[in-house]
Amino acid sequence: MQQLREAEPAEAGRLVADISREWSKSGSAAMDLLLKRGRDAMDVGDLAAATEHFTALVDHAPEFAEGYHMRAMAYYNAGRIGPALGDLEMALRYNPDHFGALRGLAVIFETLGDADRALRGYEMVLALHPNDEEAQNGVERLLITARGRDI
Repeated sequence: MQQLREAEPAEAGRLVADISREWSKSGSAAMDLLLKRGRDAMDVGDLAAATEHFTALVDHAPEFAEGYHMRAMAYYNAGRIGPALGDLEMALRYNPDHFGALRGLAVIFETLGDADRALRGYEMVLALHPNDEEAQNGVERLLITARGRDI
């Protein structure tokens, strides 16, 4: 993670891909297949199937952070905010450096209108991955909004 913190923007993309590949390895071929099937289902918009695959994954590999992260994404895309928040919490319990899960929390908090928590979430992402454009944009957007409010 230290390399990612210090990376130039051009190098950050490669490092993120490497980290994501590592985070996608459960240690079990069967669990990796469930992860792949869930991602494939998400890619074609079949959120119900994706959720089923990710649920099977977290049931059989309950300490595998990426399973929770991906199921949170499926829940969020299906409009199920509560379960998405719960799964992001679990992902971060097992991988506190999971900048994708932190970004997910920030997006949800921003969607819910909780600008303070969203801003903190984006800032936590940037502490791990300073080149994360979505987090940079989120911080900028929220700071502009905050400046427009009366104190």
